[in-house]
Amino acid sequence: MTIKSSASNTASRARRILALSLPWLPSERIIRAHGPPDHPFALTEKIRGAMVIMAADRQAVSLGLGPGMKLADARARVPDLHAFDHQPLADADLLSRLAEACERYTPMVAVEPPHALILDITGAAHLHGNEEKLAQDAEDRLDAAGYSACWALAGTADAALALARHGLKEGAEAQLPVSALAMDAKTHQSLERAGLYHIGDLAERPRANLAARFGMELTVRLDRILGLEDRPIDPLRRIGNVVTERRFAEPLTHIDGALTCLSELFAEASERLNERGQGARMIRMMLFRCDGDVARLGLETGAPTRDAALFKRLLRERIEALNDELNPGFGYDLIRLSIVASEALAPQQLRLEGGEDRRGDAVSLVSQLSTRMGRDRVQKFAAADSHIPEQGLLALPALNAPPPVPWQRQSPDNPPMRPLHMFDPPQRVQVIAEVPDGPPYRFTWRRKSHQVMRYEGPERIASEWWQRKDGQQPGKGGLTRDYYRVEDARGRRYWLFRHGLYGEEKANPDWYVHGLFA
Repeated sequence: MTIKSSASNTASRARRILALSLPWLPSERIIRAHGPPDHPFALTEKIRGAMVIMAADRQAVSLGLGPGMKLADARARVPDLHAFDHQPLADADLLSRLAEACERYTPMVAVEPPHALILDITGAAHLHGNEEKLAQDAEDRLDAAGYSACWALAGTADAALALARHGLKEGAEAQLPVSALAMDAKTHQSLERAGLYHIGDLAERPRANLAARFGMELTVRLDRILGLEDRPIDPLRRIGNVVTERRFAEPLTHIDGALTCLSELFAEASERLNERGQGARMIRMMLFRCDGDVARLGLETGAPTRDAALFKRLLRERIEALNDELNPGFGYDLIRLSIVASEALAPQQLRLEGGEDRRGDAVSLVSQLSTRMGRDRVQKFAAADSHIPEQGLLALPALNAPPPVPWQRQSPDNPPMRPLHMFDPPQRVQVIAEVPDGPPYRFTWRRKSHQVMRYEGPERIASEWWQRKDGQQPGKGGLTRDYYRVEDARGRRYWLFRHGLYGEEKANPDWYVHGLFA
C-alpha cells in the first residue's frame, strides 16, 4: 500500500530531506580505535548494579545479543564476548564530526540523536547530478571512513528519518512499523493489541478517534511521517547571511591557491553586501578535503567592512596564529565562505581638502591584533551604569564593544574625582584616625607608613539596595563605603575608603586603598 496526497506531494516539491542512519556507530567507533576484534563485543553500562548491554557489533547481534540484555546472560550464551564501556558522549562527539563533514553537501545539517543525521538538500542536489547521486556519494564517503549508513529521501525530516532507520525508500511509508512513531512502549503495545501494526493501518483511521484514544502526540507524529505536516530542523551551525562557495574537479593541493580562492569568494560576497548596504563583521570559512577532513577558519572585524585588502591581512594573521598548520593533504575539493554577521555600512564621504581618509586605521589595527592574539586579549573600556566604582567601567573585547559614549568631564580647575589607577580588588591598609569615624591621620600600606597632610571627603557610596535580601537592614547586603582623597607628605595622592559605618554596620571597620591619583 502506497500513501500519497496532494499535501505530501506539495511538501516534497518544496523541501527535500536526506536522512542518514548510522546504526552501528558505537561499535564502529570502537573498531576504528582498537582495530577489528577477534571476538564479538558489546558496549555496556552499569544500571541498577548490573552491567547491561547498550550496543553491540554485527557479530554479537547475529548471535542473538542486543541492547537491554545483561552482560552476565550474554556471556552465558557467548563466553568469549568482549565488553567495552559505553561512552555516549564520545558517540555524540563523533556524530557531530560526521555532521561537519556532511556540510559539504548543504549548510543545513542537523544531528538527530542517537545515531542519525538530517540534511536539508533543497536546491543542492543539482551540484551532484541528482538527489540519489548526492545520497550515494554521502554513503560512499561514510563507508570509506569506516561507518555504515542507510539513507532515505523524503519531503519531511520525520519521514526521511523513519525510512532510513528501517531501511525503506520514499513511498514505502505505509510499510513502516508503528514503532517508527517513537512513542512510549505502552502506546506501542496498545496499538498492536488493537491490530494496528503498520503506519498504513493508522493512516486509514480517523484522526479524531486516534487522538481520543492515544493522544494528540501520536497524530502529530503520524502526519509528519506521512508528509502532511513538517517541522523545522536545528542545523549544526547558523547559516550565514551570504554564502559563496567553489567546487573543484581537480582538488587544490597548495595553500596559496586556497587563499586566492578565499579572497575571490570574499570579493563575491562583498558585491552582495554592497547591494544591501552592509559590511561583514563575522566571516566563517570551511575548506573540505577529499578524505572528508574539514578545516575551519573564522574572522571577526571591529567594524563592518568590504575591504578586500583588510580581509587578506586578517586571513594571513589567522593562519599564522593556528596551532596546527593547514594541511591540504590530497587537496581541497570544496571551499565555502559565509558571512555570519553583517551590519549597515554607508558610503564614506571624502574630505573636501583631499588627502587620505585614515579613520579606519584604528579599526583595522584592532581587528589584526584580535585575530593574532585572540579576541579576548584586546579589550576596550566601556562605561557602565553603576555607582559602585569598580563596576562603573567594563573591559570588553574590542571587537564587540558598544559604541563609545561621552564621558563626564571634570572642570580643569578641580582635581579628578576618580584615580587614574584602581586596584582590583582593593588592598588592605592600616589606618590611624583621630576619631573612629573621622578621616585618616596616618596609614600603613605595603609596610610603609604615610603621613596624611591633606584630605577631601568623605564621599559616601552606599551598597546597591536591590542586592539586599528581603528584611535586611541597610548595609547588610553590602557595607557602606566612605571614600577620602588624601595626600601624603611626599605629595602622592591616594584613594582610601572605610568599609562600613562605624558602630552601625561594623564595630571596627576596615580600611582599603582603592586607587592612585599620581
